[in-house]
Order: sequence, then C-alpha cells, then structure tokens
Amino acid sequence: MWCIPPKANGEFVWRMEDVLETYKLPYDPLYPQVCMDEASKQLVGEVRQPQEMQPGQVRRQDSEYERKGTCNLFMFFEPLRGWRHVWVTDQRRKIEWASCIQKLVDVHYPDAIKIRLVCDNLNTHTGGALYQAFPAKEAKRLCDRLEFHPTPKHGSWLNMAETELSVLSGQCLDRRMESKEMVISEVTPWEAERNRMEAKVRWRFTTEKARIKLEKLYPVLEYPEQPRP
Repeated sequence: MWCIPPKANGEFVWRMEDVLETYKLPYDPLYPQVCMDEASKQLVGEVRQPQEMQPGQVRRQDSEYERKGTCNLFMFFEPLRGWRHVWVTDQRRKIEWASCIQKLVDVHYPDAIKIRLVCDNLNTHTGGALYQAFPAKEAKRLCDRLEFHPTPKHGSWLNMAETELSVLSGQCLDRRMESKEMVISEVTPWEAERNRMEAKVRWRFTTEKARIKLEKLYPVLEYPEQPRP
C-alpha cells in the first residue's frame, strides 16, 4: 500500500520542503527537534491456550481469537539525540494528544525555548486541540513552547517517528496482546533499551534531492521566472 501524493501540488511541496529544511538544522538542546506520530494496536485474546514450544516442536497457536478492542500509541522521537518516549492510551482523541504534549513540554523538555514538532497533518495534532483540552492561559503557554512543522497530506513518510513506530511494531508488538497493560509491559523495556543505545535515524533525503527526484510534484509555473533586479 502506498500514499500517493498529488502531482504538481504547491501545498504538498511547501510542507515537504519545510520538514526537510527542519531536518537540516543542527542539534540544539534549547530548540530540540521532535517527531511525533501515532499508531493503533488491536488487542486480541486467546480462545484456546497455546501449546508452548517443546523440543522438536514449535509453539502452536490456534487460529481462532477474541477481539478485545484497541489501544493507541503516541510516539515522540528526537532523532538527533536518539531519545524516544511512547504513551499508550485507551483512545486517540484531542484530549489524549494534548495531555501527552503537556508532559512533553513540562517533564521531558522543561528548559527548551521552543520544541520543533514534526507531526502528521491531522486535526488532532494542532494548537486548537490544546485549547479544547486546557484553559486558554495554559493552552497559550504550551503553544508558545511549540513550533509546528506538519508533514503534507499523503506525505507521512517524511515523519521519522513513523520509522520508529515501524521498528517498535516489528520488534515487540507483532503478536497477540490482550490488554493495554500488556502493551505497556512490552513497550517500556523496548523504549529503555533504545534510549540506552541512543538509537538514531540518519536522514539523507534533502530539499535539493527532492527537487530532482520528485520533480513531478512541483507545479509548472504559469509565468516564466523573472530575473531579480
């Protein structure tokens, strides 16, 4: 499955280049660059007890299962420092996102002047969500500590937190889990180990490369470019 972007779309390339230019900025603890994404995890229980692995026999699991709802994972990832934190919540409403943002600002980055937040272009990932969750004074305080850099629609591949969520899914969530508490018990040690390793993402795709490789995404100018005076 692919997220196919529109062709010759100025809105797409504007937001794409904004994110790419943000990724070029050097590490600055006063202006940390944090990528944020979310994912849903289906909770599934066993109907019949699996047969555990034995000598000469693999673990056996019945194909029948019981649906037990879903939980949501909010991933916050600072690629230049190799730090991440995952909040596991029952839902993915604006109020849950706003609560995570408040903790990000006050607990994890209390000394930062501005947090450069790269996030998906969703209606739950905006300053407006903060105003719906908190009194205006508190919402304004949090907004003043954030610098939003949303990815373009159909451009979530630009968000490095999506890469980190993929690693999380492949390493410890790719099996049946029946409760939010079980998900938390797997996510917590995974997060601690990744942070201990300071696992980072080395982003190599730049604005200059985008203008060549993704030329079809750029609008065709209606008027020839005029030389500057």
